[in-house]
Amino acid sequence: MGDPRGFIKHDRKSNPMRPIAERIKDFNIMEIDLGDADRRIQASRCMNCGIPFCHHGVFYGGKRGVSGCPNDNLIPEWNDLVYKKRDKAAFERLTRTNYLPDMTGRVCPAPCEVACVNALNGPGITIRNNEKFIIEQAFKNGWVVDSGKPAHRTGKKIAVIGSGPAGISAAWRLNQLGHSVTVYERADRFGGLLMYGIPNMKLPKEVVERRIQAMRDVGIELIANTEVGRDIDVDTLKAKYDRIVICTGARQARDLDVPGRQLKGVMKAVDFLTNATQSVIKNGTAATHALKGKHVVVLGGGDTGNDCIGTAIRQGCAGITQLEITPALPKERTLDNQWPEWPMVLKNGYGQLEAQKLFGDITTYTATVTGCFGKNGQLSEVEVSRTDHFKPIAGSQKRIKADLVLLAMGFTGAEQWLFDAFDVTKVNVNYSTNDSQIFVAGDSHRGQSLVIWAIYEGRMCAEKINASFEVLSAKV
Repeated sequence: MGDPRGFIKHDRKSNPMRPIAERIKDFNIMEIDLGDADRRIQASRCMNCGIPFCHHGVFYGGKRGVSGCPNDNLIPEWNDLVYKKRDKAAFERLTRTNYLPDMTGRVCPAPCEVACVNALNGPGITIRNNEKFIIEQAFKNGWVVDSGKPAHRTGKKIAVIGSGPAGISAAWRLNQLGHSVTVYERADRFGGLLMYGIPNMKLPKEVVERRIQAMRDVGIELIANTEVGRDIDVDTLKAKYDRIVICTGARQARDLDVPGRQLKGVMKAVDFLTNATQSVIKNGTAATHALKGKHVVVLGGGDTGNDCIGTAIRQGCAGITQLEITPALPKERTLDNQWPEWPMVLKNGYGQLEAQKLFGDITTYTATVTGCFGKNGQLSEVEVSRTDHFKPIAGSQKRIKADLVLLAMGFTGAEQWLFDAFDVTKVNVNYSTNDSQIFVAGDSHRGQSLVIWAIYEGRMCAEKINASFEVLSAKV
């Protein structure tokens, strides 16, 4: 360790956020990076704790990843290297496991930080911010592309379907191992939810585009506007490639089954966020008047709901109501939710804090929409009911003004039609399927989850595919 007393001498200092009154005027990045000197001081707070819970993805009751990083990132090692100004070594150590720190360094909720031993008696290390610092140093110095180039080519060809974090991670590692990789994306731009699911103020799209260009620079082929199973048939793909990886995510959004759902103005959150990002790409990052005078209702209290709130504010809405069907979490940890587990406590996201500043408290728990009403096909009101165990309580209904309802209630799983097209009837824990040519990774494998889980799945799936070639060679 460079400074064994760093965690005693220095308080935690996170990258600050731009003031609310300033940041709601645009879709630019909210977080301001600390200077290099401050960042190295923060890295020095990483202590020689013996058992680094931050990167173990600890097992509890047979479940992996209840605490710490699910991707096994070697966090204490690269923190120490940052403190010692050995940034290239830190980058090499970080990217042994995490191929997309440019994404996780901006959007990860950082389960590693709450599992940090320092978090027992205070704030944990600024791991996410340190990670972002490392990858920015790497891009600035040209280390990223060099790290992705293979030593030789194997002659094997692999198709990756989907360019979200799992697809990018799998493609990057497979290319490093020498296989020729082609990524198919049905949207007009690459990145999956990194591009169209996470707002620009959290993840600037030039950051995503920079990563996509790095993929091209290391020899990965990328094909957009092409939906496998429709624009290109399955048999053609199977004949052309030695292995195929399905990384299409868990895109089946949970819907709202109530009268009036068909009215214009009721839409899924992912569609709303996609439209907002497309507008930013086309028209720039200034706040707009797209929702001027409009009252917005957001169904769902998770990260997607929070992103909808922040986006609606930047589009000039007149008011926001957020409904969460579950009860509010406790303000402090309960006895059965102790460190190093993720703290199941009530917290406000950036969008909620912005809305509170503008409109006061906007969130109602144990409540949902039970009906949508309007005229001439356009939404104007919703019926809100209190809930008990996810069921509406009779007699609790009331109507409120609503010009836009955003459904941010999570996802139910992958789109089954693509699996059917490939005749995949069984998906195994180790990413293989009943067809030895087809593999599955990311949210389409494990269900809706975090970006860091998708990176892990893509990496491990790539290793599994590589091993399948080695086994084949051994048999020959």
